[in-house]
Amino acid sequence: MEIPKLKIGKVEVDIPIIQGGMGVGISWERLAGSVAREGAVGVVSAVGTGYRYPELVKRDKYGRPIGSVNAHSKEALTRIIQEAKRISEGRGAIGVNILAAITDYDRVARDAAEAGADLIISGAGLPLKLPKHVEGFDIALVPIVSSARAMNLICRTWEKRYKRLPDAVVLEGPKSGGHQGFKYDDCFKPENQLENLFGEVYEEASKWGNIPVVVAGGVWGYPDIKMFLDWGAAGVQMATRFVATHECDAPQIYKELITNLEEEDIMLFKSPVGYPLRVIKTPFIERLLSGYNGWKGCVSHCVTPCNKGEEAKKVGFCIADRLGAAWLGDYEEGVFISGANGHLLKYQGIVSVKELIEMLLGKRHDPTLDKVMEEREAKALSL
Repeated sequence: MEIPKLKIGKVEVDIPIIQGGMGVGISWERLAGSVAREGAVGVVSAVGTGYRYPELVKRDKYGRPIGSVNAHSKEALTRIIQEAKRISEGRGAIGVNILAAITDYDRVARDAAEAGADLIISGAGLPLKLPKHVEGFDIALVPIVSSARAMNLICRTWEKRYKRLPDAVVLEGPKSGGHQGFKYDDCFKPENQLENLFGEVYEEASKWGNIPVVVAGGVWGYPDIKMFLDWGAAGVQMATRFVATHECDAPQIYKELITNLEEEDIMLFKSPVGYPLRVIKTPFIERLLSGYNGWKGCVSHCVTPCNKGEEAKKVGFCIADRLGAAWLGDYEEGVFISGANGHLLKYQGIVSVKELIEMLLGKRHDPTLDKVMEEREAKALSL
């Protein structure tokens, strides 16, 4: 199969793969820059950047950034983007993933544009005002959607208010790691699986001038990539597989954890953000399931739906604190993220970004694919 280039606005890369944004600290400069250097789109997470350069921000006695201006630090994000660009050696593109639910969303979007990001990818809520926040900057804008209805609303709103449309959309199914765009029960319904959502979103995109559709949330290997490209997708976005790379910014304990999982170790969990959160079952999660409340007060005010800690108190943990603990390598207290297929990484182990992309393009043997086919055949026989 001849692999097409990916074009998003003025951004054009040789490989139609976007490495998904992963915060806190899983996709920062090393991973994003390395992915871009291979000719794909590397994506920096804008969430919790204050953890990356603690000397730049005001912190409490536990090391937690105080307030959103420090949690989502402009100075730290700028350094991360610029270093990612240096590592990329001028190849590929560097994007920034910004959750629409974060506090100071408007400011962080402008920070990313001012720092020279090539594109902004935004989900976990509808980024209806995103064009306003980056007015005056030549930057591609890519909202994440989970339905044709959501895409239609974004397109209508952007066209009416800002006289522009998305440069592409990411259609994310409910098998991704992190926050989902569906209610808990809806994540398991057949009609909400990525392959069943694609047709209506692709049709909706064609009504708005053939906006490129990038698919995410369950895309695993070359057969999936080939299938969606054959169907008309412009590219794919993948995150979990990139955790198991040498260049990933995650601590070593995270990489070892995600390459030694069983399927039952990955679960959906209630988050302070208000969306189901797919996590790895670790000691802290086990304690939460037993009724423990690990909330220690709101310090970072990281996301607006949490209402300054009120929702975190209800579910028993602050998402910023626990993702920050994971970034710092605290296995006992951290929350660690994985996509639904993360257990397959035990058949891959930790590889280089170059090796992984060669697997994804069908140019190198992918040791996980035999297991993927076995699981799919077993599930088909059980139906």
